[in-house]
Amino acid sequence: MSDVKETRFRVGGMDCASCASKIDTAVRRMPGVSDVSVSVTAGTMRVQHDTASDLEAIARKVTGLGYAVTPAAAVAEKPAAEHEHGPGCSHDHDHGRDHSHGHDHKPKAAAVEGLHGHDHGPSEGPWWKGKKGRLTILAGAALVVAYGIGHLFPAIETYAFVIAMFVGLVPIARRAIMAALAGTPFSIEMLMTIAAVGAVIINATEEAAAVVFLFLVGELLEGVAAGKARDSIRSLSALVPKTALLEENGKTREVPAESLAVGAVILVRPGDRISADGTIVDGDSAIDEAPVTGESTPVRKEIGDTVFAGTVNGDAALRVRVTAAAADNTIARVVKLVEEAQESKAPTERFIDRFSKYYTPGVVVVAALVAIIPPLFLGGIWSEWVYKGLAVLLIGCPCALVISTPAAIAASLSAGARRGLLMKGGAVLEGLGKLTAIAFDKTGTLTEGKPKVTDILAFATPADEVLRLAAALEAGSSHPLALAILGKAAEDGIVAPVASGSRALGGKGVTATVEGKEIFLGSPKAAAERVSLSDEVTAATATLNDDGKTVSMLVVDGVLAGAIAMRDEPRADAAAGLKALKDAGIKTIMLTGDNARTAKAVGAELGIEVRAELMPEDKQRIVGELQREGYVVGKIGDGINDAPALAAANVGIAMGGGTDVALETADAAILHGRVGDVALMTDLSRRTMRNIVQNIVLSLGLKGVFLVTTIVGITGLWPAILADTGATVLVTLNALRLLRPIR
Repeated sequence: MSDVKETRFRVGGMDCASCASKIDTAVRRMPGVSDVSVSVTAGTMRVQHDTASDLEAIARKVTGLGYAVTPAAAVAEKPAAEHEHGPGCSHDHDHGRDHSHGHDHKPKAAAVEGLHGHDHGPSEGPWWKGKKGRLTILAGAALVVAYGIGHLFPAIETYAFVIAMFVGLVPIARRAIMAALAGTPFSIEMLMTIAAVGAVIINATEEAAAVVFLFLVGELLEGVAAGKARDSIRSLSALVPKTALLEENGKTREVPAESLAVGAVILVRPGDRISADGTIVDGDSAIDEAPVTGESTPVRKEIGDTVFAGTVNGDAALRVRVTAAAADNTIARVVKLVEEAQESKAPTERFIDRFSKYYTPGVVVVAALVAIIPPLFLGGIWSEWVYKGLAVLLIGCPCALVISTPAAIAASLSAGARRGLLMKGGAVLEGLGKLTAIAFDKTGTLTEGKPKVTDILAFATPADEVLRLAAALEAGSSHPLALAILGKAAEDGIVAPVASGSRALGGKGVTATVEGKEIFLGSPKAAAERVSLSDEVTAATATLNDDGKTVSMLVVDGVLAGAIAMRDEPRADAAAGLKALKDAGIKTIMLTGDNARTAKAVGAELGIEVRAELMPEDKQRIVGELQREGYVVGKIGDGINDAPALAAANVGIAMGGGTDVALETADAAILHGRVGDVALMTDLSRRTMRNIVQNIVLSLGLKGVFLVTTIVGITGLWPAILADTGATVLVTLNALRLLRPIR
C-alpha cells in the first residue's frame, strides 16, 4: 500500500447528493484511482490513487461535469483570506479571482460553471448574482414573455414556449450528456431532459417550459440550503482575526495572522480576538471562550495558561507566545476533522446509496410501463399516458432520499464541533445513540486531574498561619500537592515568607527554617516520628482518608501546628452529567488505576459504580465483559493509559482540553472536558437518527402520494417537479434544524 497516495480537492457547485454521485462515478473510472469519497456538505473530494495518476486529468474530468475544482492544499495557503466577507464566504475555489495562486483555475471554472448551472451564488452573496440565479431569472423571464406572446399571437404560442423551455433546458441537457458519458446515465438532469422533450412531443409545451423553470428554482433553493449547512462549520474559521500584533526587538507591528511562526510573541489588547493558539507569557485576563467552547462564563487565564485562536481577550493586555501555526491551530484542526468526518459515510447512508442505484432505473422502467401499457393493451390515449409516464419520471428522482442522511449528519457534526464535540464521521455519530453503557476513567475525566486543598485543620496554630507556613515550605516546588497548597494560598491572598535551608526528606516530606522556626510538612506517619498524635488527630485524619483525601501534617518547633487535606476533586458538572446519562437509560461505571479508597470516595459522591486499582489491560477486559453481557459500550478517558480500552469499546471517546487528545485511538473527542457533554453527544446522536427517519419518510411519502395522484390523473408535470425539488428542500431544511446550538 506504500505507493497509494491520497489527495483532497475542494469542489465548488455541488448542492445535492446526485452531484456527489456523478463525480464519484466519473473519477472512480479514472486510471490509477482506487477509492473516491465526495462530501456535498463539506464541498470536498478525497481521491486515493497510485503515484502515476494524472491529478490534472482528474480535475479536468470534474470540471467537465460542470464543477469548479482546486486541490485542497492550494486553498489552505490562504486560510484567513477566505473569509474576507465574513462567514458566508465558503467556497474556496472562487478565490482564484482574488489571489494569484488560483488564476490558472479561473477560466476553466468560469467556463464550466455556466454549463453546470450549479455555482456558489447563494452562499457567497445575493442569490441573483450567481450564475445559477441569473439562469433561473432568465428562464423565468422567458416564460413570462412566452405567456405574453401566447396571449397576443396565439398562432405562435407553441413556438414561444418551446424557445422559453430551451433557455433553461440547454444547460441542463449538456450536463445530462456529460454525466451519461462519465458513467451516470440516470441523472436528474437526464430525467428532466427526457420529460421536457417528451412534453414538447405530446404538445404540452407550456408545461414543459414551466417545469424547466420550476426545476431551476428547486436547484437554486437546494444550493441555498446546502450553503447554509456548509457555512455552519466554515464560519468557525472566520472567528480567527486576519492580523496580529507581533512583538520584535521591543517594537510592535501588525502582520497577517497566517504568517505567525511558532515561538513568536504577540500582543493581545483588551477586547481583541486572539489571533493564534499560544501560552501567556505576560499578564492575566478573563478570556471569553464562548465562540470556541460554548462556555458562557469568561475564564480567568494567567502566565503559563493556554489560550485558543478566535477567543476574546477581556480586561487586560496579554503577551502570548504562539504554539501553533495558523493551519494547525485548534479551530483549523476542528474544521479539518469535521470535514473529514463528513466525507466518511454512515451505515444508513451507505444503505441508501445502494438502494438508490436500483431505485432510479426502477422508476424509469415504471414510467415506461405507465406510458406504454395502457395505450397498447387497455385502449388508453397515447398523449395522456405518455404525459403521466413523464410525470412519474420526474417524481422518481432520488435526490431527496439520497440527501436525507448526509444532510442530517453534516448538520450534527457541525453543531457538535461548535460545542467542542468532535465525532469521526457518520458511523460514530450513529453508534453514539446506540450506547447502553459508558465506562469512565477517573483522573482528568470525572475529576479535574489536579489536587485541591479541601480542608485546613488548626491544632496549635490558626488555619491562615498553617497555610502561610506550608506555602513557605512548598515555594518553588512543582509537585502536584505543593501546587495545590500554593494555589490555595494565592487564592486566599496569603503572602508566604521566605524559607531557608529547605530540604526534601525522601518519601516523608520537606523541612526548612522559616522566620527562625524549624518547620516540617509531611505525611501523618512521618509527623508521628516527630510528635505524638492524639487520638482526636488520628481519628480526624482517618475520616479525611476515608473521603479519599491526602493529609499533610505541619510541625512547628516540635509542636503539631495543623494539617492540610487535599483531593483531586470531581469536575463541577460530573454529578449532573452522570445523572443525565442515567436518566437516558445508560449504565455508568468508573474504571480507574487509582487506589480503591480514593476511587470509592469519589464514586460515592458522584453515585457511580467503581472498579479500582486496574491496569490498562484490566480496563480492556472489563469493556469486553460488558459487551458479552449485551451492552453497547462507550469508553471515555484521556487516551493514554486508556488506549486499549478506547480501542476495544464500541465507541471510544477522548476527554481533553485541546485537540491533541488521543484522537488516533478514539472515535470521538470532548475537547473541553465537560462530563455533561457526554449526555449531549448521545442525545445529539439520537436526535440525528430521528431526523434521518423523518427525512426518509418525508421523501418517500411525498413521492408515493404524487405517484398515485399522477397515475389516477389528479396531478401532472408541475406538481411532479415540485414533489421532487420540494422534497429535497424540505429534507434539507429539516436537517438544518440540527444546527441549532446544543444546550
